[in-house]
Amino acid sequence: MKKLFERWIALRWLLLAIGIALTIGAVYLGQGLSFDRSIENMFAAEDPLIQAHERFNRIFGGNEVILGVYQDDHLFAEDGSGLNRVREVRKKIEQLDGVKEVLTLDRDLTRGFVLDPASDAGIKLKELFAGYTHNEQGNIVALPIQLTPKSESTNSRIELISKIRAIFDQLPGGMITGEPVMVVDGFKYVEEDGDRLGWATSLLLAAVILLVFRNLRWMVIAIVVVQVTLQWTHAALAISGLQLSMVSSMLTAIVTVIGVATVVHYILRFRQYRDEGQDPKDALASASSYLLVPVFWACATDAVGFSALLITSVGPVHDFGIMMAVGAMLVLPAVLVFLPGLVLAGSPWMVDPASPWGDAKLSSGLSRTINSIVNQHVILTCVILFAFAVSLRGAAWLQVESDFTKNFRDTTPIVQAYAFVEDELGGAGVWDVAIPAPEHLTWEYIQEVQDLEDRLRTEVPELSKVLSLADVVSAMMEAAEKKSFIRLPKFALMRVGMKSLHAQLPETLNSLYAQDPENPDEYWFRIMLLSKERQDAQTKQETIEAVRRVVAEYYAEKQTAAETVDKEQENAVHNGEPIVSGFFVLLTHLIDSLIRDQWQSFALAIVGIGITMTLAFRSVKMALLALIPNVLPILMVTGVFGLLGYRINMGAAMIAAVSMGLGVDASIHYIYGFQRSIASGMTPSQALVEVQQSVGKAVIFATFALIAGFSVLCVSDFVPTIYFGVLVGLTMLGGLVGNLVILPLSIKLLVIGRTES
Repeated sequence: MKKLFERWIALRWLLLAIGIALTIGAVYLGQGLSFDRSIENMFAAEDPLIQAHERFNRIFGGNEVILGVYQDDHLFAEDGSGLNRVREVRKKIEQLDGVKEVLTLDRDLTRGFVLDPASDAGIKLKELFAGYTHNEQGNIVALPIQLTPKSESTNSRIELISKIRAIFDQLPGGMITGEPVMVVDGFKYVEEDGDRLGWATSLLLAAVILLVFRNLRWMVIAIVVVQVTLQWTHAALAISGLQLSMVSSMLTAIVTVIGVATVVHYILRFRQYRDEGQDPKDALASASSYLLVPVFWACATDAVGFSALLITSVGPVHDFGIMMAVGAMLVLPAVLVFLPGLVLAGSPWMVDPASPWGDAKLSSGLSRTINSIVNQHVILTCVILFAFAVSLRGAAWLQVESDFTKNFRDTTPIVQAYAFVEDELGGAGVWDVAIPAPEHLTWEYIQEVQDLEDRLRTEVPELSKVLSLADVVSAMMEAAEKKSFIRLPKFALMRVGMKSLHAQLPETLNSLYAQDPENPDEYWFRIMLLSKERQDAQTKQETIEAVRRVVAEYYAEKQTAAETVDKEQENAVHNGEPIVSGFFVLLTHLIDSLIRDQWQSFALAIVGIGITMTLAFRSVKMALLALIPNVLPILMVTGVFGLLGYRINMGAAMIAAVSMGLGVDASIHYIYGFQRSIASGMTPSQALVEVQQSVGKAVIFATFALIAGFSVLCVSDFVPTIYFGVLVGLTMLGGLVGNLVILPLSIKLLVIGRTES
């Protein structure tokens, strides 16, 4: 093996040239890596929620709505100045490609009524649309902006929302809300976090390495290994057609952890051989010969652990498992290609890393740790088991965060807009109910829909607004009746109202009552719902279930009544199942979708890593010993999370499986060093002391360097990114304790206790 690495060192300039060429090509290819910004893809294809969502979009041509608001104390001024301003804003928005229509009261259809303070019809219309087009006080303008499907627009959602936001920024108190805005802002922050994590974290990690080892060369090596691995990974993903997503911002973190930990092990092992008197080439060959096997198995177990995510049914999580596995396996080639050239370039200038600050005190502390483990192993075991039992209790208290606005800092524009809208208009969570309808609307059907709406308002008080075409038609019929000199029958009044609506709001009408393009015999009627977005998961889910229950009961009653009617009548209502859908529903269940398979993938990761380490150590016992110090800290951190009352968001949803893949690296180096020390003639107790010093230092330096690096995530505007950074730091601290306390304790109890008296 030593001769093999001497040959490897002799080829260092060729390898360096090849590596640079590959990296340049990877940077070019990586530019083709796209970002999937679709919330729909965060659900399994067979998930009933996404199936209902897609069906609803197919029928009504999409259900994405942005709510723009601004202040105007003269909105309903009798001179029409307020509505004139509304018209100007509406026309600007409707000129944008990607906007279907804007619902406002400035139309000729309604303008005359709402400007007349004595008009009963005007008063009713203002009451009807309060919460949608204005607030109850009449000094806040709200414009519901219906978007066309993404496939029908040349503007991306990012460009469209940016243009709409620019329009409202010019208005007094102008701001925009809506699930499409939250999704775009969320992905924007995730993408920014990925860039920030890619460079700022690497620089911060490098600064820590420079501070500890006082060596510019090895600082540069750490940056190069991490960045090269990332570029190679991005190129591989672009070639394979995979896309980054909201969860894959963690990819940079994973590669950084593995890359930095590997470089720190090389630093300490290289220094050890230099202290023994070897020249730089021999020291590097010796370090590489020693570390090749543990580094290979560390990368392999990382890849196997991350591959456990392939069992998940959520596309981006499944793809993320592939990304992390690829990234983990590319760390070793990056080290092998760049390390010899970078270490020996300009040798021997600054080739030797300095002795870390406080090295003597650290060595003393690690020795005391081993002495405590040997002498107090019973007490330590009891303390660890007690802490584990308490953490399991905490894990049972974990709750899901479904308020999507809690994913953003309170200072961000989207949170401020939601707070304002929910205070002034009553609710910003937009969702819908679709019920079967006849081919031709009748007054009898309109009355049935209004009965259903009344039941929803009464039985689901959490709804801040219930509105449909039935309410608009009823109001228009009442207005037409008051203007008519003769008493017209209901069907005639309804025909007049529908004709006016079709003339002035054709897109709105088509989005409220439509034919299913895949089933031409089916017609559907849409009821729009508003509820508060900023509320807890249980309340949201109970509200959604209450709406489903009321609609199901209504549908069952209609079906029973239909059995007594001639089913061959021309205007019969079809038997399709009602649909409850909308981004409000999807976002409420988003975290549930992400974590649904996570414990199963965590269990599979344990099994896969256990099998891999059994092959690596050729010992089932050693594989189990490596698993214990990594599984326990993850469960403990999760339990503490629950005990403190924190909710699981996207940043915490996959932390178990991810942390399992990261924490096992140190255990592999520890056990491999323990086995090598025994093979060299040491007793198990001596080997334990030796490996605690050598591997223990590397684990400590790598852990604190990574925690310092991930601290940059705390400045993110996307809260799940902050959670991820904090949780990775906590689990790495837990892994540090696991590998320097629990692992040697397990070796003492299960290995040394049986071989030495």
